[in-house]
Amino acid sequence: MSHQPAGAPSSSAPGTLPQIAVMLPRDLPRADVLPFARRADELGFDALWVVEDLGFRGGIAQAAAALAVTERLRVGIGILPVAARNVGFAAMDVGSLAELFPGRLDVGLGHGLPGWMRQVGAWPASPLTLLREHTTALRALLAGETVTVAGRYVNLDGVRLESPPPVVPPLYAGVRGPKSLALAGEVADGVVLAEPITPEYLEASLRLAGARRDLLVTTYNVACVDDDLDAARETVRPGLEWIGEPDWSVHIDPLPFAAEFRELRATSADRAEFTRRLPAEWIDQLAIAGPPDVARAHLAAQRAAGVTTAVLMPAGPDPLAALEGFARLITR
Repeated sequence: MSHQPAGAPSSSAPGTLPQIAVMLPRDLPRADVLPFARRADELGFDALWVVEDLGFRGGIAQAAAALAVTERLRVGIGILPVAARNVGFAAMDVGSLAELFPGRLDVGLGHGLPGWMRQVGAWPASPLTLLREHTTALRALLAGETVTVAGRYVNLDGVRLESPPPVVPPLYAGVRGPKSLALAGEVADGVVLAEPITPEYLEASLRLAGARRDLLVTTYNVACVDDDLDAARETVRPGLEWIGEPDWSVHIDPLPFAAEFRELRATSADRAEFTRRLPAEWIDQLAIAGPPDVARAHLAAQRAAGVTTAVLMPAGPDPLAALEGFARLITR
């Protein structure tokens, strides 16, 4: 396989920080989508990541638009639920993007949130088997191979891409559970770890993924860069409202305050009360919030743990303004 992965961080002194990326908010108004991508490119971010959440915008479509209106920015898709697409046609879409924009694409694959996949009637009996079969076949197709396989979920008979991409994009696995992380370390080039990223969760996840030295690690981080630490904490609070629900238990289990966290969640009447009651010291662990030096220290700790790209998720009412704050972390 030939691909050009993220490589050494370019947004700071070598080895100090991970590459700094930003997330395109899933609910950004239509008129702001392309300006957001262009501004991220102009400000010098290493990458822009898009998400494919049920009911919002499609991952392939967003990535194509962002790549078309930017010059140098890498674009990551996190994630494409493998049950939603036949792998032969997924290879055509991914291969087209990688062919048209060589070296600028990262692709996240996963089994998706169970609730969403059940809503569309696509939750498989064995999500891990499907993820393994899909990832293996997609990699082979993108490499220009003719693929014949008869699997439990993936069945191809002499399928190949007529024009495979010159640079095969890295394939990331966007997963959470122990078995999924172990599989990611086995079949993918990297992993996408969803927010919140705490030192404890990061350590546990990378251990489960096998601690490969060549593993690309992308993290999602609710973030606000503001000279006023208290104001930054208040800005990120709403972005933490869903943490503690069942799908995020793996993020909470490793925390030293896991029991207290669950007690707070259980005794809060609703999400709004939960976020109001979050102690400041917990917010400092669950998000990147504060002045540039505080944010850089958080990111440096992630880099030291093995993170290659940190994706900052804009918190607050104005995502375009958040970009300007995040840009204060970029040094050349």
